[in-house]
Amino acid sequence: MLKLKQIVVSIENSPGRLYEVTHALGSAGINLRALNLVDTGAFGQLRLLVSDVAKARQLLMEMHIPAMVNEVLAAEIEDRPGQLAAVLKPILDADIQVVFMYAFLRQSSELAVMIFRFSDNDKAIAVMQENGVKLLDAKQFGILENSDSAS
Repeated sequence: MLKLKQIVVSIENSPGRLYEVTHALGSAGINLRALNLVDTGAFGQLRLLVSDVAKARQLLMEMHIPAMVNEVLAAEIEDRPGQLAAVLKPILDADIQVVFMYAFLRQSSELAVMIFRFSDNDKAIAVMQENGVKLLDAKQFGILENSDSAS
């Protein structure tokens, strides 16, 4: 399965709130694989890729922080000028919209990982694969999507 489960929460833009969330996840043994925080006014939208999706969602709900789960794609691309545009051109040509994206670099690699949500993730998977883009699955990304899954 090439679609990753991402947790999305709205947290108050107040001192300590991001710490509270990340501390609780860390104390529960949940590792952050990638994250993105966007200011939307009084609240921020926090997007998280975590090592254990079900456990993280349950913990956040217990903290009275509504946690929505949606699907994203993780694409590994070369960390050099023009590579993101090269990935996006066939997406544009296929009339697929990028809903949001964020990125991170692996320190020991010359590759960047781009996290995408598209208007049509399934169509985007096909287009990216046709164009030689390496997509990472949950196992490659170190994500356990169901608590009852085998490790």
